[in-house]
Amino acid sequence: MNYRIVFTGLALALSTNAWADFTATPDEARAIAKEAYLYGFPVVEMYKTLYTQAVDKKSPNFKAPFNQIGNTAKAFTAKDTAFVTPNSDTPYSFVWMDLRAEPLVLTLPPIEEHRYYSVQLIDAYTQNFGYLGTRSTGNNGGHYMIAGPNWQGQQPVDIDRMVRSGSNIAYALYRTQLFDEKDLAKVKQIQKGYKVESLSHYVKQKAPAAAPKIDWPKPTPTMSETPDLFRYLNFMLAFTPAQDVEKDLLARFAKIGVEAGKPFKLSDLTAEQRKALEDGISDARAEFAEFKKTKVDTHEISSGDLFGSRDHLKGNYLYRYAGANMGIFGNSAEEANYFGYFVDKDGKPVDASKTDYTLHFDKDALPPVDAFWSLTMYDGKNKLLVANPLNRYLINSRMLPDLKLDADGGLTLYVQHKAPAKALQSNWLPAPNGPFYGVLRLYLPKPEVNNGQWKLPLLTPATTQQ
Repeated sequence: MNYRIVFTGLALALSTNAWADFTATPDEARAIAKEAYLYGFPVVEMYKTLYTQAVDKKSPNFKAPFNQIGNTAKAFTAKDTAFVTPNSDTPYSFVWMDLRAEPLVLTLPPIEEHRYYSVQLIDAYTQNFGYLGTRSTGNNGGHYMIAGPNWQGQQPVDIDRMVRSGSNIAYALYRTQLFDEKDLAKVKQIQKGYKVESLSHYVKQKAPAAAPKIDWPKPTPTMSETPDLFRYLNFMLAFTPAQDVEKDLLARFAKIGVEAGKPFKLSDLTAEQRKALEDGISDARAEFAEFKKTKVDTHEISSGDLFGSRDHLKGNYLYRYAGANMGIFGNSAEEANYFGYFVDKDGKPVDASKTDYTLHFDKDALPPVDAFWSLTMYDGKNKLLVANPLNRYLINSRMLPDLKLDADGGLTLYVQHKAPAKALQSNWLPAPNGPFYGVLRLYLPKPEVNNGQWKLPLLTPATTQQ
């Protein structure tokens, strides 16, 4: 690889006058645009989060500069808007990693055995390339080195594990289990023990030359829905060395101007070329809508299919797109499994302005997990947590002592907008006055979850509102 060319592209991708050739015919361009949109959407969605959390210091969602850690010492609420379908059980810590110059060392403190925590390592495509924490490395703490795709060097002897990223820009997303509000002080103390430093600082040696400065393009409101997405995709691809298995695919993308480090100027396209790209994007979104309706909403496809490593996804870009669209940065199946409630048991889209719902677990049929489970409510329009008078965004397994069981020992949850009868309010998960969806998260799911032995209960319409 010619690094000088690559790094020059990083700095100048959006300002140079060079223009990649658009050689595809309109029909060919439409088909390629569909492919490139599904392929690139997760990358661009990730860039949105990167920009607001690590670049734009004026953003209310800014966490920390690159290669430093930012902690959120509270559970997510309806006021948090950095990314869709957030999790409110586990306060987050965030590290955006620039691995171009040298690796980073993440130091984790010892944590009590009964508390779940994880560090999810995510590449620029939103693929999970590794994990640290309870399941993968235990709760005893340690030193872990994260290296970029091109780094060649010696691993220090006291490093417990080295993990290789496939992209030079990557994300470490920490989750620390919060038991209840009284537990916040303990979570804050744990977060203080999370340490991030460059390899040179860790081994007390002179730092290598700094990587070239990056001119980060400012996001636009419609960047993920229009051909403008390809401009940001070109920018981000410069941080991700091409995989051999994708070289033919990327060569095809180049026919519509999608190429690592190259500018992408909509103003240079003809009206016919632009329409071809817009039609291709519409085709991609239509394919996803049908996929969601027939495969995701029916639970034929689970989150375990949509999130994971590059090897796990096996080039299924529709799956990767679906994951990024519905709940970006989801966990791999062995770490957590997610079940989305988008429709009721009859296959009808759920809407709490029209119907109340119940979710019933039979006796001894609660979600089987080694850590914990949680059902969280989201607004169907903005995909964020739902403001409500109880400030209750979820019901989880740690709340079981406070929940009311049925006479037969089962558990019924009430999913609705208006409060149920007072005697049932302990089991009430407030919904918005309109479309919604719920996500049931199972952390460290037992084998019967992933092999299909455990059967997911479905939302059941209760009474129709007048």
